[in-house]
Amino acid sequence: MPRRTSRTALDRLRTPGRLTGFLKTASICVLIAGLLSPLAQTASAAEASAANDYCGGQCSDILPPGENGNATLAQVLLNQAFGTQPDHAEDQLGPYANLAKGYSGLTNSTINTFFNDASFGVPSDQVASTLSPAGRTDVKIVRDKKTGVPHITGTTRYGTEFGAGYAAAQDRLWLMDVFRHVGRGQLTTFAGGAASNQGLEQQFWRNAPYSEADLQAQIDNAVANNGARGQQALADANAYLAGINSYIDASDSGRYFPGEYVLTGHKDSVTNAGTIDHFKITDLVALASVIGALFGSGGGGEVNNAISLLAAQEQYGVTKGTEVWESFRERNDPEAVLTVHNGESFPYAAKPANAQGEALPDAGSVTTEPLVHDATGTGADQSASAASATATANALTSAKRGMSNALVVSGKYTASGHPVAVFGPQTGYFAPQLLMLQEIQGPGISARGASFAGLSMYVELGRGQDYSWSATTSGQDIIDTYAVELCQDDYHYLYHGTCTAMEEIEQKNSWAPTTADGTAAGSYTMRVWRTKYGPVEYRATVGGKKVAFTTLRSSYMHEADSIIGFQMLNDPDYVKSPQTFQSAVQHINYTFNWFYADSTHTAYYNSGNNPVRASGVDAEFPVWAQAAYEWKNWNPTTNTADYTPASAHPNSIDQDYYVSWNNKQALDYATASWGDGSVHRGNLLEDRVKKLVAAGGVTRASLVKAMADASLADLRAEDVLPDLLKVVNSSTVTDSTAAAAVSKLQAWLTAGGKRTETSAGSKKYADADAIRILDAWWPLLARGIFEPGLGTDLYTAFQANLPVDESPSAAHGPTGAHAGSSFQYGWWSYVDKDVRAVLGEGVRGPLADKYCGGGSLSACRDILISTLKTAAGKTAAQVYPGDDLCSAGDQWCADSIVQRTLGGIKHSNISWQNRPTFQQVVEFTSHR
Repeated sequence: MPRRTSRTALDRLRTPGRLTGFLKTASICVLIAGLLSPLAQTASAAEASAANDYCGGQCSDILPPGENGNATLAQVLLNQAFGTQPDHAEDQLGPYANLAKGYSGLTNSTINTFFNDASFGVPSDQVASTLSPAGRTDVKIVRDKKTGVPHITGTTRYGTEFGAGYAAAQDRLWLMDVFRHVGRGQLTTFAGGAASNQGLEQQFWRNAPYSEADLQAQIDNAVANNGARGQQALADANAYLAGINSYIDASDSGRYFPGEYVLTGHKDSVTNAGTIDHFKITDLVALASVIGALFGSGGGGEVNNAISLLAAQEQYGVTKGTEVWESFRERNDPEAVLTVHNGESFPYAAKPANAQGEALPDAGSVTTEPLVHDATGTGADQSASAASATATANALTSAKRGMSNALVVSGKYTASGHPVAVFGPQTGYFAPQLLMLQEIQGPGISARGASFAGLSMYVELGRGQDYSWSATTSGQDIIDTYAVELCQDDYHYLYHGTCTAMEEIEQKNSWAPTTADGTAAGSYTMRVWRTKYGPVEYRATVGGKKVAFTTLRSSYMHEADSIIGFQMLNDPDYVKSPQTFQSAVQHINYTFNWFYADSTHTAYYNSGNNPVRASGVDAEFPVWAQAAYEWKNWNPTTNTADYTPASAHPNSIDQDYYVSWNNKQALDYATASWGDGSVHRGNLLEDRVKKLVAAGGVTRASLVKAMADASLADLRAEDVLPDLLKVVNSSTVTDSTAAAAVSKLQAWLTAGGKRTETSAGSKKYADADAIRILDAWWPLLARGIFEPGLGTDLYTAFQANLPVDESPSAAHGPTGAHAGSSFQYGWWSYVDKDVRAVLGEGVRGPLADKYCGGGSLSACRDILISTLKTAAGKTAAQVYPGDDLCSAGDQWCADSIVQRTLGGIKHSNISWQNRPTFQQVVEFTSHR
């Protein structure tokens, strides 16, 4: 079956052929003529005053495709018909893409060929425009000629935040509107009933089914619990909202609002009838819930863990089955790459000696709680059902989108004596991008960097006057699953011995065809049953008793709390050292790894509200919803509890170097997702940075080159294929097909094992045959090695915990296809450990059994050669079956990165790289 590219809001605007008749190319020019006049906005040249900048011109950043994420109707139509781009809509895409073939000769002086200068301010000859939003005299928005990034300078705090809101709406209004509706579970009603829209709203609303009162309560609590900073955050948010709404009014009356409002039926292009709803403060919480769920909510998956444990025990017996399960879980693998690698231990979520309160479901009794009810029309068709199933799987898995990486080197090992950092978040590729660039200078705020659209009252990842910071997703477990015993009926449960009614939360959605989305009319109701222990996700029996499995997240009902930490990061009077940086990020309750660099120091801290669990509770499995097994001092009304102290979180100052690619943080610190074993994509950074540090004299250019080199590496080729070939070559390969395949794979390894074009723009891979063979071979060899020993049921159950593969072209796993991010989740560690064991090599933390050929080298070799022959015989069209973007057999295209359309502007795909979406390169030369 052809692999299809995942679609998101307004993806149907990819080609003009999908527009209705009156918008076809022949008549577009006529329509555009009447729409162009509102586009011009007056701009006078002026220079933004640079605040104290201690980077000495050595701070750079990049965020594709471009700063401008808004397009009028005329601009959308021009793009659809002729491919023309609005100003600054994709001027960062080319430099970003070009690094893939341009990094080998990189020097410090050529870094900004591929990045932007991230110095504060704008030189007078580079000012493109200056705007005093709404005629205010206390704030100016200056945009530079090269990228159009807003540089917001205010003389009052209110004016500064007003300007930030106005600039956000200028650059991302449509996207902000889309995601506030995603957070509220109302995307289909707003943007159309496409199956992808259905899936998107279902995925997020299942985990955060908030009422308006819930959203407001989170704001009230965040303000009340944080003193003066809480009051300042509220004032900042209100000023920010005023700026957004001022732009909405101005663009509405001036008729230069985003054209998607017309194409989705919210505005009339002729009469201007219709409204663009003002933003309100609860919209910010809805937005935050989406971002937190995407990138900062580690945990979950306890029911899937229980199912695979039961399958292991069924296959092997309780004792041996548990041993096998634990070996595949790799809770604390001694071969795992670590961010804090100095030997310091930070125990968290360890396996208890004697587990208490476990509530394992009876075999075969688990059913997923349905979210969608009363579906009609296209809310009930086959596409809708498939989208709903995918959304459910993504919402309930522990294999959350991790992404993002960081390389930070202490000044002790750099050429200049100052620390060097190359870091950023891998937030996927969208058009417009989820993040936006900005500089904010005002009372108590001094920063430049990236912020999520609609939450950009502060810079969330970026640089201050003399320091920079970034984050990667950490994934430690802040979500637990409780088995609530049912009473009376399926919608009552026992809470501390009292039969208590579940709370019913509903969201009714309906849609009709629009120009943007021609999906036929449909509707459905999303319904969540909520308990004090969180929303119901599954139903089952435990020991014959009917239960509902609920998920309780420590950040649930606390989506707004992290605003305080971001406020601190932007405050030059607060962050003055690695210690104050760590103090700031301690106020962020999402699960992130935070990195810091200034001119002298580096630092790391792992954030998140890690609940203190009851003694004996194993965080891997469901537990009974009883007082004895609740979080320590848990208050169900506020969903607060005792959390582990800051000192218990992995943290460090001035380690020789730090790397992170969503790998294990430190010794004894367990993460919720599987796969922290001997082979992890973090090894690609660790190996390269370790060599640089050993040699000394690290520069910005050499660290960028290490990142870029890792971004093209095939993890399987670099870290597992050599051992696979050892087995294959343990005796002479006589089969001609297998021998030819081995020769191609070996030649690719000798060339570096990278997925890279023959030359820039060729759209053909060097070593294309070897890459095709490995892509085809990996799933075959994994099955061939493990299924005979594990049995089909356990092999299948383990795949629900950890996908077998995540190559760049894979249309499975948490990131989907054309998403850039690759090799986060897969069985590379299992294959590596097992093959090394069969070879007789030392393995720390081995699997419980030898699986390949039952431990026989010759039998293992037979399996590998047999599956290799099958893989080598697969054509490119079979390995890369094609989708909406790519023809069958187009290997380069199958890997390529697509800016997934969330609006009306589309961009060309670019060659694959596995690197952060927003990225900084920093080396501060001095300190305040």
